[in-house]
Amino acid sequence: MTSVLTGDIIGSRQQKSKNWVEDLKRTLAPFGKTPGQWEVYRGDEFQIEIQNPEEALLTAILIKAHLRAVKLDARMSIGFGDKTHNAEKISESNGEAFVHSGELFETLKKQKITLAIRTGNNEIDEKMNLMIQLALTFMDSWLAQSAEFVAVAIENPTLSQEELGQKLGINQAAVSRRQKRAQFDLVMNFDRYFRTQIKQLTAP
Repeated sequence: MTSVLTGDIIGSRQQKSKNWVEDLKRTLAPFGKTPGQWEVYRGDEFQIEIQNPEEALLTAILIKAHLRAVKLDARMSIGFGDKTHNAEKISESNGEAFVHSGELFETLKKQKITLAIRTGNNEIDEKMNLMIQLALTFMDSWLAQSAEFVAVAIENPTLSQEELGQKLGINQAAVSRRQKRAQFDLVMNFDRYFRTQIKQLTAP
């Protein structure tokens, strides 16, 4: 089983600067090689294969945090399932994970939702999407400083508040304030719960 994240930048045509394309590519670069594992296409759409499905939610949150740190946001759908065709470009690969991600992505605009998942297990999908919608009530309104903290904290999970402060150029008290404002502890608890649910799906 694999997972596929399909997304687009919200309001990209309103952006005067095109620097966000480079920001997006820098964010996606650690996830592997382009265009096999990730690809930016049609200007503002992107797709990533996250080979460990348990990492899928945190990956989406990390992308969201990076974008909100530069005052952007993305709509993203995550599909889970098999991969039956491995093409040179991820946008040309196929399988259940790609179908789930693509079909769900088409519905996000109408529903005005910025993140959702589809595993094919209706019970897990309903439960997890409800939890995602609750989390989006604060993630969709992260300010740039909170979002920057989230991105750095996810990418450096072993660092103390003091060490995170050194990376961000702020003191420990300011790190603590940003952590609270971003509801970061809740985000990480949600990620842990998500992993247990995905583990159930992948269990033999």
